[in-house]
Amino acid sequence: MSFKSIVRELKEMKDGIGSISRRGEVEGRHWRNRTRTHIAPDVVPFDPNQQGQWANIPPELLLDIVRRVEESETSFPARTAVVFCASVCKSWREVTKEIVKTPEECGRLTFPISLKQPGPRESPIHCFIKRNRANSVYRLYFGLIPSEDESDKLLLAAKRIRRATSTDFVISLVSDDFSRASSTYVGKLRSNFLGTKFTIYDNQLPSDAAIQHRGRLSRRFSTKQVSPTVSACNYSIATVSYELNVLRTRGPRRMHCAMHSIPFSSIQEGGSAPTPTSFPQYFNEKSSPALVPRAKEPSVNSSLTVSVPSREPLVLKNKAPRWHEQLQCWCLNFKGRVTVASVKNFQLVAAVDPSHNIPAAVQETTILQFGKIGKDIFTMDYCYPLSAFQAFAICLSSFDTKPACE
Repeated sequence: MSFKSIVRELKEMKDGIGSISRRGEVEGRHWRNRTRTHIAPDVVPFDPNQQGQWANIPPELLLDIVRRVEESETSFPARTAVVFCASVCKSWREVTKEIVKTPEECGRLTFPISLKQPGPRESPIHCFIKRNRANSVYRLYFGLIPSEDESDKLLLAAKRIRRATSTDFVISLVSDDFSRASSTYVGKLRSNFLGTKFTIYDNQLPSDAAIQHRGRLSRRFSTKQVSPTVSACNYSIATVSYELNVLRTRGPRRMHCAMHSIPFSSIQEGGSAPTPTSFPQYFNEKSSPALVPRAKEPSVNSSLTVSVPSREPLVLKNKAPRWHEQLQCWCLNFKGRVTVASVKNFQLVAAVDPSHNIPAAVQETTILQFGKIGKDIFTMDYCYPLSAFQAFAICLSSFDTKPACE
């Protein structure tokens, strides 16, 4: 059988029309609609322990097939063929997970967990954000610019919810379900009353971080109301602060991002950032009695602060723009990725103390840049040590109203 025939049959299995995983027409249509809204299913569309004729392929041949598919399909939508390989059966899924590298290593996004892993060190991952003013939904897509046929790959989506004393941006893997009781919920961004300080919450805890209770516990729902595949806690992993503009002087916003879950050593030589390999094993009464209340008691959804033990957290600051005399405006070099002047535009670099002895090239490296290219369309480019989720949350803070900072 030729290589193209193998990939073609994998696609048929993924759509539910192959000989291995036959499904009804309604269920097949539902699955195809779901795959358009996020990178790839972290749960296979059928029993992962199911073994068919494809499971009997010799291991050496299986490794060669999956490796060739992974190397040949580097961008979406063609890269979904890698997902098809992981959806065949348990043995194929294990081999695919072994071959597919993290974004830091290969610079590619494949599975949903890639959105929680640090970006590449050498070159940034290019994305763009579309804002829908009518329903306050923000969608993050993979790619340089929007395509004409609107076939762009959706990575994450967020919905802005205004409250009496704050604003929440609920972040999800899909664009039609922003419930915090959903399995697609990945985190949120919350602002203070003035819109000068934002807290980023993640639904999973970095492996090498410690947790601390911070502030009041916010009542959400009881354990019986929560889906068994949903985490019961939000972990505060970062804070974004905007400096007050007391004198109302004209100029760009000044911001700082304290990444509590990323140690400063991650940008030093030989350093590394936390890299989750899978979504969390969600809490239950047996595995985590300290975090999940008893069923008879009123349940609360804890807001917990993440800190990396005995490590200094990484702090990001916006790169200072220069004043252009001829244009009479503040300018930054976005390397062609930003074309419209806006107060929302920014570039973030590491805030480094001279005592750290960090090379000048590392200090000048743009870790995240965000800017406007059209009406309700913005670019977002990020790289190591930020993940797509962290970068998206930081960019969302720029959309909120900040009367005290402008």
